[in-house]
Amino acid sequence: MSVRVVVADDQALVRTGFRMILTAGGVQVVAEAATGAEAIDAVRRTRPDVVLMDVRMPELDGLEATRRILSGTGEAPRIIVLTTFDLDRYVYAALAAGASGFLLKDVTPEHLVACVRMVRDGDALLAPTITRRLVARFAGRDPQTAAMHRDLATLTPRETEVLRLLAGGLSNAELAGELRLSEATVKTHVARILGKLGLRDRVQAVVVAYETGLVSPGSSGEPVAGRES
Repeated sequence: MSVRVVVADDQALVRTGFRMILTAGGVQVVAEAATGAEAIDAVRRTRPDVVLMDVRMPELDGLEATRRILSGTGEAPRIIVLTTFDLDRYVYAALAAGASGFLLKDVTPEHLVACVRMVRDGDALLAPTITRRLVARFAGRDPQTAAMHRDLATLTPRETEVLRLLAGGLSNAELAGELRLSEATVKTHVARILGKLGLRDRVQAVVVAYETGLVSPGSSGEPVAGRES
């Protein structure tokens, strides 16, 4: 089944380039948008699987467009944030609002197509090093963007441990090795965590772990799993 994508960016050359790359990779670009308002309208008209959303656009930025799209009724598309700078507070705010990950605009064609397909299939773009640095830098520091507060009391001790390790960027295979569990059991724990906390994917789980203080940034700026704040 072809992936249906909306490309939202205020630069026509970026939109054209992404359309060419995605089309060559067998991905269907159903609409383009130059502003956040146009992106919202395009999503309503075309019902895409994935939106590539620039965070900095005129009139209505990609952050607010992401919030509105994901807060609407019905099944929402997955949103990948586009940025030129990985450690950007707007990118963090978009992740907190429900975006499934982010890509730098200089992404290779092969990686762009692979990431769009991966997100369509329900996975999150969780590049451990960058995502942890981003969340560690901005989590809980701006009350206007701290939108991911959750009550962790609903989690079992094992689920809390899984969440703490997940926030460190561990894959399911690495979690299984660390906890001496099967990957199937780890997947079950992760699914229960997401369900109990009302989260869309692993990226939001990382945000929650930092927002709640379950995981705290280390003094060097890198996260330290397992230390209570």
